[in-house]
Amino acid sequence: MTTRLIIYLSIIILGAFISYKKFVHKNVLKKLTTIQSISIIILLFVMGIKIGGDKEVISSFLTLGYQALIFSLFSIAFSIFFVMIIKRFIIYKEDEEIEIKEEA
Repeated sequence: MTTRLIIYLSIIILGAFISYKKFVHKNVLKKLTTIQSISIIILLFVMGIKIGGDKEVISSFLTLGYQALIFSLFSIAFSIFFVMIIKRFIIYKEDEEIEIKEEA
């Protein structure tokens, strides 16, 4: 598990480095959205095959579905909550600083 995580992070860092150093041709950069969409569709298809072939997952699908629903709802709720906090305290202070600079 740890080895896979290190590999994934290394791949992301390598991609960021390659893009930062402008080693990627402009035509490829223009087509990245399409490439990402196709890659995600293929990934979802392969995941569906893997899930469909696992009898344990199919037999416990309702239980997993409820857990996933609860996890998703809490993730959304806390994301909204933290965005509101950040917006109120950080962005509000930036607006105050801008107003102070404009008055001076």
